[in-house]
Amino acid sequence: MFLGIDLGTSGLKALLVDDDQRVVGHAEAPLTVSRPHPGWSEQDPGAWIAACTVALDDLADRLPAEMSAVRAIGLSGQMHGATLIGGDERPLRPAILWDDVRAHQEAAALDGDPRFRALTGNIVFPGFTAPKLAWLKRHEPETFAQVKRVLLPKDYLRLWLTGEAVSDMSDAAGTAWLDVAGRTWSSALLEATGLTVEQMPRLVEGTEVAGTLRPDLAARWSMGAAMVAGGGGDNAASACGVGVTEPGQGFLSLGTSGVLFAANDRFRPNPESAVHAFCHALPGTWHQMGVILAAGGAMRWLGDVYAADAGRIGAGVDPARVEGPIFLPYLAGERTPHNDAEIRGAFVGLDYGSDRTVLAGAVMEGVAFAFADNLDALSAAGTELDRAIAIGGGSRSDVWLQILADTLGISLDVPVTGEHGAAFGAARLAMAAEVGSLDGVFTVPPIRRAIEPDPDRHQARRERLASYRALYPALKGVAEA
Repeated sequence: MFLGIDLGTSGLKALLVDDDQRVVGHAEAPLTVSRPHPGWSEQDPGAWIAACTVALDDLADRLPAEMSAVRAIGLSGQMHGATLIGGDERPLRPAILWDDVRAHQEAAALDGDPRFRALTGNIVFPGFTAPKLAWLKRHEPETFAQVKRVLLPKDYLRLWLTGEAVSDMSDAAGTAWLDVAGRTWSSALLEATGLTVEQMPRLVEGTEVAGTLRPDLAARWSMGAAMVAGGGGDNAASACGVGVTEPGQGFLSLGTSGVLFAANDRFRPNPESAVHAFCHALPGTWHQMGVILAAGGAMRWLGDVYAADAGRIGAGVDPARVEGPIFLPYLAGERTPHNDAEIRGAFVGLDYGSDRTVLAGAVMEGVAFAFADNLDALSAAGTELDRAIAIGGGSRSDVWLQILADTLGISLDVPVTGEHGAAFGAARLAMAAEVGSLDGVFTVPPIRRAIEPDPDRHQARRERLASYRALYPALKGVAEA
């Protein structure tokens, strides 16, 4: 058996997977986010340990034989979070999460240092880890002075599970401290934020052994001395879960945020396009991705406004209807292609017929337009995609997938029902680490059906896309007036 653990923003998920990659058990535990000030997003790292304990206790209670057969554990998690560890190996303050934009000024200052783009291949986005530490040094100097080590969220779980401070290449690439081509920490970039390599975790590949489960925890869950693999950041782990590991392969994720991900066999940076160029979780591989900050989250927001289930509202949308208001999904700012932490969303073109179904269609279309910006940004960075695997909670909506296919002009492959996400990818990384080989591990799942773009609707959506793109600078101008 292999165990995959994915530490998300809203919850932790654990999967038990057997030698044939069949899921034999799963457990989940919820998490909450604290937002004490506008633009802030924090979590208590102790809540991650509590959630992991709840999930693994549940599995051990229900599936004791399967848990006792676990040979390896893989970890995946939300990226970019700054977990600050003091001399007693305990967190000094709540972790600052990926969607926290308080450090936008610090990010701009670091991005102005040409070494960052040259070594990381990326814009220094406000959500990345490095500007968070620059913010901490400026605003909480007493805490900054006590920092013994900076860990990413899943790696804090690893510290608790194994006693080892270790990270993997894919997650480390999202800190803005990694020499992404060289797959090593950059002492120069760390020094620019007042840190040293000694304050960073040891680096391994996602398929390498990173530690062994602590004896007391092994005894708690009757698991034996299971090894713990390097694992991956959530998007790289999701790519492993759906077998997106070779050039030309990609996935489109409709989670809280949205991701258009493409696998690469070499480092292909183009920071001017605001595309992320990171290490993949597999040795000798990289990936590019465009990221939008509100995808499924935008639909959940609309559901909350109407005190209704977002899925039910969306089910009434007609994908063939190409008219009505245009929605800009910048509810929390935007990454690709604008790198704008301060822009906010809008509906444009409302009239008396703009009921909740019409607005749901506008939200779906607006997110699709944001993905079109990502597709063009990937193209500008040298990567073309003509199809992608659709994953994430929003991919359960055939209506939304059809709008996306029509807008992007690419085919979207829908896997058969089953687990293909980050926790499954983490279990696959554990399997590869345990067997010492990648062969036959990272296969593409069976595809249930392909959603093809309609040529006429594609043309109509592209015409509306031009109007959508004209609205960003107009909205930006109003916000700055």
